[in-house]
Amino acid sequence: MSAQYLPALLRLLTLCILLGAEAASAAPDILLPRTGISADELALLINDNDPLSRETGAYYQRTRRIPEQNVIHLRLPLGKTALSSQEFEPLKAEIDRLTPPHIQAYAVAWTQPFQVGCMSMTSALAFGHDEKYCSTKCAPTSASRYFDSASAYPHDDFQIRPAMMLAGRNFADVKALIDRGVAADHAFPEGTAYLLNTSDTARSVRASQFAIAQTRLSALLPMEIIEADAIADRQDVLFYFTGLVQVPHLATLKFLPGALADHLTSLGGRLTDSPQMSSLRWLEAGATASYGTVTEPCNHQQKFPIPAVAMFHYLAGATAIEAYWKSVAWPGEGLFIGEPLARPFAPTLSRIDETNYQLTLMSPKKAVWRLEQADSIMGPFLPTRRGIPVSAGKNTVRINITGINKRYLRLVR
Repeated sequence: MSAQYLPALLRLLTLCILLGAEAASAAPDILLPRTGISADELALLINDNDPLSRETGAYYQRTRRIPEQNVIHLRLPLGKTALSSQEFEPLKAEIDRLTPPHIQAYAVAWTQPFQVGCMSMTSALAFGHDEKYCSTKCAPTSASRYFDSASAYPHDDFQIRPAMMLAGRNFADVKALIDRGVAADHAFPEGTAYLLNTSDTARSVRASQFAIAQTRLSALLPMEIIEADAIADRQDVLFYFTGLVQVPHLATLKFLPGALADHLTSLGGRLTDSPQMSSLRWLEAGATASYGTVTEPCNHQQKFPIPAVAMFHYLAGATAIEAYWKSVAWPGEGLFIGEPLARPFAPTLSRIDETNYQLTLMSPKKAVWRLEQADSIMGPFLPTRRGIPVSAGKNTVRINITGINKRYLRLVR
């Protein structure tokens, strides 16, 4: 070998040795259980004819780092609260054509239109327009297979893409909503669930479920079942489920980032022309997501969020869109609004030092999580002899990796 190449060769060998030493001493990657969808799996729908939609979409894409290939530009008519099925069908075909196959859900960057025929816009996007999801004469409708499921891949598992609208009367309102959703991530807010049984008995049918919710979830968060038409001057609202045409005193409440709130009434989902209280009022008061129906649903509990189901999935780490969608058994007439990716209770991991990590998570019950190890992210993962005991509720636990020399670790519930 010519001498002129020796210095370069020595530098290359030295670099390889240093990189090898760095790789050998690098901390392992610890993979947390998947509890919800990510920004990479969310498609953002923008109406280019609507200046507010364009501004909302641009801000949401930038704030949530939505990949450019996930952004779908459309042209919907302005000033219409509802589309006919004939108007919607070519729009849905265009959305389906432009949606990357890995996408699991939609963020919808407009406030109008919010209805498609007899269905809500969000349900029409998920299921396609189909009158089996609508009722006549207060009849039941077709059910969602996604209801109360353990799935973290709704499209892969059920061939639906849940949708949620980034709705608001102006950009300041929508921006505040998005910022609350982002602020909620991994925050583990210490708030209270308020479940109200009001004097409106027809709209308080969910009250029959409240005792079950309290029994199953009281170890996870404070919960108050209240016999009254409203609450006022509460500073820790994380969940608020009620039944009333108009909900008073919202301006006196402090909703924590990530809060879910809704009122069972006929037309809360008619965002801009409802004769009752629009579900938008919840977002304007500080909630991060809400729900309402766009056509007369009658008071079937299955057409509204089941509080225990919504709270359970949210507390287990799901995003707002997943927790809310999983809580409605018959969602065809219901509109989901809010910041889809808010996930206040997703597990979080931080490194303390070379051998110790701190894990924060919410567990629905006492359990032992398993720590597994592998040389490759593809596995195979084999159990270590270390278990991570957790109690019901919020946990902050330390993970010690002394003596583990694998490149990848993962936690399994």
